[in-house]
Amino acid sequence: MTLTSPPLPPSALAWLAKLNIHTRQQLLDCGVVTAFLRLKAAGHTVTRRLLFALEAAARGIHWQDLREEDKAALLRQLADHPPVSLPPEQAEIQRFLKLARELAAQAAAEGEVPVGALVVKDGEVVGRGYNQPIGRHDPSAHAEMQALRDASARLGNYRLDGCDLYVTLEPCPMCSGAILHARIARVIYGARDAKTGAAGSTVNLFADARLNHHAAVFGGAEAEACAEQLSAFFRQRRQDVGRD
Repeated sequence: MTLTSPPLPPSALAWLAKLNIHTRQQLLDCGVVTAFLRLKAAGHTVTRRLLFALEAAARGIHWQDLREEDKAALLRQLADHPPVSLPPEQAEIQRFLKLARELAAQAAAEGEVPVGALVVKDGEVVGRGYNQPIGRHDPSAHAEMQALRDASARLGNYRLDGCDLYVTLEPCPMCSGAILHARIARVIYGARDAKTGAAGSTVNLFADARLNHHAAVFGGAEAEACAEQLSAFFRQRRQDVGRD
């Protein structure tokens, strides 16, 4: 369902549209508090009333219908929420995820699950990786791990401050831990992983305020293209098994 005014003011609808949030489901996927903080990071004047209006929009009610305990819970979430950054420009996201899908295609050609990843610093690719656990006999050789290793070797530092990581599939817990340890600034991923995704699908390590580093996460970018690449791989594999 498309977001409307009321409960949101027209200005907020325009601000959200710039973040590619047009529907209740997109607002829910982003998270009300995260969306609020992204608006703040974009330089907009935001108030508690807007926070409550966003929650009401996500629920499909008027903000005045929120209970006081609902408002208090939102303010606690706001106080506990990790820092929020704005996403890269859409053209950058499309460009780098296209390169990541090309790496994923290389994985598929080698019989690996097609996932590709890039580390980008100041608009330049400094690390590349694709799934290779089978070929390398290494359970840690996921695309993200390979890209982090490549970037660390190129930059001469395991801490990748100021770097972004683009990956075609939501990172698993192992990769998420390495991403946080490397001090990656932003993670942009394509398809969600309902079974092992650790950026919100099963758990959300990136939102755990107890950890001493937080990467901003932007999921669902180029999701259809990334998901189709995975689906095509598994369809082909089932066909190959059926012929045997």
